[in-house]
Amino acid sequence: MRKRHLVIFARAPQAGRVKRRLAGEIGTMEAARFYRRILTAQIERLTRDPRWTVWMFVTPDTALRHQAWRLVPIARRRPQRRGDLGHRMKRPFEILPPGPVVLVGSDIPAMRPCHVARAFALLGTHDLVFGPARDGGFWLMGAKRLRPLPRTLFDEVPWSTATVLADTLASIPWHVTTALADTLDDVDDVEALRRTTL
Repeated sequence: MRKRHLVIFARAPQAGRVKRRLAGEIGTMEAARFYRRILTAQIERLTRDPRWTVWMFVTPDTALRHQAWRLVPIARRRPQRRGDLGHRMKRPFEILPPGPVVLVGSDIPAMRPCHVARAFALLGTHDLVFGPARDGGFWLMGAKRLRPLPRTLFDEVPWSTATVLADTLASIPWHVTTALADTLDDVDDVEALRRTTL
């Protein structure tokens, strides 16, 4: 079986640079503390699972040695580099060693290894997999990688809108098979924060 790669796409948990919408409601320091708690719990859960190798793709690029991802060896940390979100998300799929890749966000409180395992299982019979979010976006993207990602993937996708997932799926050629994993959400406002269980 080909090796499975799990990518955590993360931002260094610095006050004023993470969870800005939430910070407008609860303050920059509290929002940064909340993000750090989610990120730490997520890394701890996912690195313990032997079914995949965890990689960190981080921003800013100078944060490769940040304490927040100390559980991931430095050899498996990479900078996200420049470009819009779609361009940066494509990079792990292009440079990691052979095998299926699943990429997840770093602020999904409800995410557990079972959700990631289901996404990898869906890649057994599909080229791509997405994890929908109720706000119209997605928290997970995966690719079997038996062929390159579609060149049109993420073309003309208006990020941070209610149609991100729909627009992304519309950019995929008809011959590329896709599947949807579990629906999970990140936390962008106080209402979502109240529903959160770490």
